[in-house]
Amino acid sequence: MALDYLLRRGTYDAPTRVTDEVKRSGSSLPNGCESRPGDLIFSTPTGPDGSSTTPTSSELPESLLRSIESTQVEYKQVGSSGLRVSNPILGTLGIGNTQWLSWVKSEEEATEILHAAYRKGINTWDTANAYSNGQSESIIGRAIKKLNIPRRKLVLMTKIGRIVADTENGPSSDFVAFLDGPVQRSKDYVNQYGLSRIAILTGVDQSLERLQTPYIDVLHIHRWDPHTPVEETMSTLHQLVCSGKVRYLAASSMWAFQLAQLQCVAALNGWTRIVAMQCHYNLLYREEEREMVKFCNMTGVGILSWAPLAEGTLARPLGVTGQTKRSATGSRYDYGKSEADKEIIKRVEYLASKHQVPMSRVSLSWLRRRVASAVVGINSLSRMDDILASQEFELTDEEDEYLGEPYVPKAVQGHS
Repeated sequence: MALDYLLRRGTYDAPTRVTDEVKRSGSSLPNGCESRPGDLIFSTPTGPDGSSTTPTSSELPESLLRSIESTQVEYKQVGSSGLRVSNPILGTLGIGNTQWLSWVKSEEEATEILHAAYRKGINTWDTANAYSNGQSESIIGRAIKKLNIPRRKLVLMTKIGRIVADTENGPSSDFVAFLDGPVQRSKDYVNQYGLSRIAILTGVDQSLERLQTPYIDVLHIHRWDPHTPVEETMSTLHQLVCSGKVRYLAASSMWAFQLAQLQCVAALNGWTRIVAMQCHYNLLYREEEREMVKFCNMTGVGILSWAPLAEGTLARPLGVTGQTKRSATGSRYDYGKSEADKEIIKRVEYLASKHQVPMSRVSLSWLRRRVASAVVGINSLSRMDDILASQEFELTDEEDEYLGEPYVPKAVQGHS
């Protein structure tokens, strides 16, 4: 019953998708206007005589014109929700404390990047309570105040569920196995992780304090918690939405059946549902296409991608070492090691050379057809400009197929 409800709910789209509108009208799409997943069509306002009533640029207020001119991103609707996010989303795993991870940016450098992102229209920032043991959230909160950015003009995303050490200089949150191992025997951490009612409420209050904000726009559950009843998790998240502390719910990296379970419990009880899934998805890792992507598309859940450039592997030729501190630390995953991966990277390089653009633009163009937005870590202003310029580049259908053709399925990475 609940799954039937979800499937019916997922078929409702407002505004209408281009292809549906065309089918109803019996017309065809003009050349060069082929739709992609997520394309939307709005009717043009008309006067009594059928003429357009849309204001011209000369009729717009000067303040709105300046805002439009400085905006260098597109905004995408997240699934069937009313939420719109910037594409790209600014990932802030790399903001915090070098004692947590050696390659993260200091507060001064991070504030400069956050300021530039806001000025250029990247208004959606993704963080987590565990990033630099809370320092990422704290730096973002201080930057918003220092830069005098109106809170209503940002979409702040954070995550809960992982461990935050008691000291800012503490080790990475991976110092104990997630939801397992010695932490369960610690008086200090026993209720400070996972998706129990006590952990969620405590974690959200701490995130609000660090971010210096009365509300979180999008709250992600960082991973699945096998030790807490789904009803306890979803009822607590619903309470947070009703209280105004959280605006939207999202999840990150889990099995499709686990997301389905969360959604069904919410539907059966009339609780707030999850509107976005942030998952591991790029040209070199497409295992989410097995079930998660299909389920999300069927039920109106927006897809956000983390590691969209495979930690830089899709932004440089084979055998070329990245110049950043993060590149020097190596990858958590096996990007670029299989023959299939190597062939894909070669094809990205070929198309980049053909079009005289950086490889990152080719890789992101392939992904942009498939997700609402990509969470991109930006470690310099020049990289930000390159990422923003990628929106102007479009692959042909043939090039898109050419890039995806060599892919070979691999083991699941990013969750278990």
